[in-house]
Amino acid sequence: MRGGRRRVGAAGPLKARPQLVMFDFDGTIADTFENGFEILNILAGEFGFRPLKRDDLGRARDMRTRELMKFLGIPATKMRRISKRGTEELHKRMDGILPCEGVPHMLQDTRALGYRLGILTSNSEENVASFLRRHDLEIFEFVRCSSKLMGKGRVIRSLLKKLRLKPSDVLFVGDETRDIDAAQETGVHMAAVTWGYNSRRSIEAMDPDHLIGSPEELLQLVRGLAEAKT
Repeated sequence: MRGGRRRVGAAGPLKARPQLVMFDFDGTIADTFENGFEILNILAGEFGFRPLKRDDLGRARDMRTRELMKFLGIPATKMRRISKRGTEELHKRMDGILPCEGVPHMLQDTRALGYRLGILTSNSEENVASFLRRHDLEIFEFVRCSSKLMGKGRVIRSLLKKLRLKPSDVLFVGDETRDIDAAQETGVHMAAVTWGYNSRRSIEAMDPDHLIGSPEELLQLVRGLAEAKT
């Protein structure tokens, strides 16, 4: 659907096997949460916004992206520069970043079921590529990066056109409220996972098409769809 936002949950649960399963990277595939927290506070000193106290982490995970920006006093005009610097700082730490527990097995099995896999991220292609190479996960058809924190919807529309797919052909897997926003904006199906940046409560409140509590639960979903096709 183009030209405006879909209502919450409009895509609906999957009834047929999607052609493409597209993943967010940070917090969904790669466990960057602790490093992200540390980098955020480094950048707070550099850009003059409020640092995030560890005691406020639970509250922050309940917030949507723009709510967190307001809470920390981050002006939208600085967001692109902050995001770029965050990616640079994360690059220095990529050698120590591990996959989220259970995710590599889920990814390998999903690919073995015949699904096309892709990554859509606000991180850099260089960071993602080095991570995938290090962890023997070079199994993705593409890695697309959004230079804007809230720009994933635009990239999804571009991908649909390039790959000649309908929104109903795609399952997007992500861990943040902004991932759900992008899915509902573009009409692709959304599987929101609870092991990443935003809390279960915050993503559940947005009524994603599928709420996923573990990599095994996601694998059960895609396996069931694959078996129903045969």
